[in-house]
Amino acid sequence: MTSTTGIQPTGPNAFRLLKQFGPLLFLFALMLVFAVTNEAFLTQLNLFNVARQISITGLIALGMTFVILTAGIDLSVGSLLAFCGMVAAVVAKGTTANTLSLGTTEASGWGWPAALATAVLVGMAAGFVQGLLITLLRVPPFVVTLGGLTIFRGFTLMLSGGGPISGFAPEMRWFGTGLMGPVPVPVIIFAVAALLCHIVLRFTRFGRAVYAVGGNAEAARLSGIRVNRVLVAVYMIVGFFSGLASFVLAARLNSAEAVAGMGYELTVISAVVIGGTSLFGGIGSIGGTVVGAALIGVLVNGLQLNNVSSYTQQVTIGFILIVAVAFDRWLKARSRS
Repeated sequence: MTSTTGIQPTGPNAFRLLKQFGPLLFLFALMLVFAVTNEAFLTQLNLFNVARQISITGLIALGMTFVILTAGIDLSVGSLLAFCGMVAAVVAKGTTANTLSLGTTEASGWGWPAALATAVLVGMAAGFVQGLLITLLRVPPFVVTLGGLTIFRGFTLMLSGGGPISGFAPEMRWFGTGLMGPVPVPVIIFAVAALLCHIVLRFTRFGRAVYAVGGNAEAARLSGIRVNRVLVAVYMIVGFFSGLASFVLAARLNSAEAVAGMGYELTVISAVVIGGTSLFGGIGSIGGTVVGAALIGVLVNGLQLNNVSSYTQQVTIGFILIVAVAFDRWLKARSRS
């Protein structure tokens, strides 16, 4: 309602504030509940353990934010992580031979730099191919990436014969288990990546193009934005982060597993959507994704500390995802009214 002077009220909008800070408030509330129910929750050891756990899915969620901002989706990230990790293991070990030994084998590999480079390049190549199929053949992202989910998992099984490749050099394992001061290395990698992604989205022409394409692709095209290039780029970005996450995960486990990343697509998409990024594109932020990833990590950790079964954890995350999407649509409807 307008005032008698015809000027719109300038006070804080409760719905806008709720949309911006709702996930953060919910995160703090969860932490308070778990701190009360289990005294081990707020210990330094446990908090760093939570941060280390969310760093893997958090890295992929950063890339997924770019995709969902364009109103796309990528269901293949879990399988792509497994494939990139297996390729990286082959490069690092110099063999496809399966071994259950956690010690290095006699095979001579090419070291962790080559393994890391291969993982991210394979991820970007996979994203490039999927982006081309989406833009040139106009196949819906859901269909393309659903196919990728099974294709990349199949490639992983073919490459490894279904078994793990284990036993990496200490220099590679440092990326998954090392510390810089008291902080785990995976957490630092995630934090630096999140900062860079935030800068790209908020302060570069490419970032503005991503938001424009998600808001209205046709209007973006008419304004001179090369929409297809932007779409291919965002799928390459999520592929890059899938490759990076696969390297960190393999280094942490000291093993590349054919079953790695199963169910990650749900966790990653949940983190992005719970963090406030709209599945319909054009709205969202990296900061929100970080909060969403932290929220899921805290939720899973707190439930585990309180001896809640893994089955219930899956039900809880799925339920929260549905509520988050419903809440997003409700807020959009309120903002239009």
